[in-house]
Amino acid sequence: MRLSATFATLVVASTFAMASQAADEVPAASPAPVPQGAYQIDKAHTSLLFRVNHLGFSTFTGRFTGVDAKLAFDPRKLADSSVNVTIDPKSISTDNAPDGFLAELAGEQFLDAGKYPQMSFVSRAVEDAGNGNFRIRGELTLHGVTKPLTLEGHYNGGYAGHPYDPHARVGFSARGTLKRSDYGISFGIPAAANHFFGVGDDVQVQLETEFSGPALQVASR
Repeated sequence: MRLSATFATLVVASTFAMASQAADEVPAASPAPVPQGAYQIDKAHTSLLFRVNHLGFSTFTGRFTGVDAKLAFDPRKLADSSVNVTIDPKSISTDNAPDGFLAELAGEQFLDAGKYPQMSFVSRAVEDAGNGNFRIRGELTLHGVTKPLTLEGHYNGGYAGHPYDPHARVGFSARGTLKRSDYGISFGIPAAANHFFGVGDDVQVQLETEFSGPALQVASR
């Protein structure tokens, strides 16, 4: 991955330094078009969240921190793009988790990460919906089961390079919904006679991410 910890540190430091500068003193990104090519996920700027109904009282939110992805991206023809994502189910995390809770979620009643150590999403088709919007039709493998999953996405923009970041960078938002029972994870789903007491079947997924791509091509003089 090209974005090193050193670069991340420089970005943070430069952010504080730029706070004291006038806006016109901040270096501009390259005016070159965002290039087509291979992109690698920037894990430091990626969040994969899931949300599920809890007892009918709240929408419980958690996340996976072990996410990796490779993107073949064509900004001028989104339909020619593709993405391959892998997720470590043991990286599941929630806010203020009580002792043993995360192990329970990763355990046999839910993700069974010992038996199924990897989740994945592979795109099969990308549909350009206009104005930066797109639809990814792909396959999600979860709990040893592979099923179709469609994500609604938005291309948030990018640049070919920047003085602080000499590689192309692009950003995306995506979301979708799945039924966990389709993947054999049915523990805690409310019974029909008691339709709210438990943890819902519908799982909302939300991804916010950036990718680092080809090095900025500097024209020779």
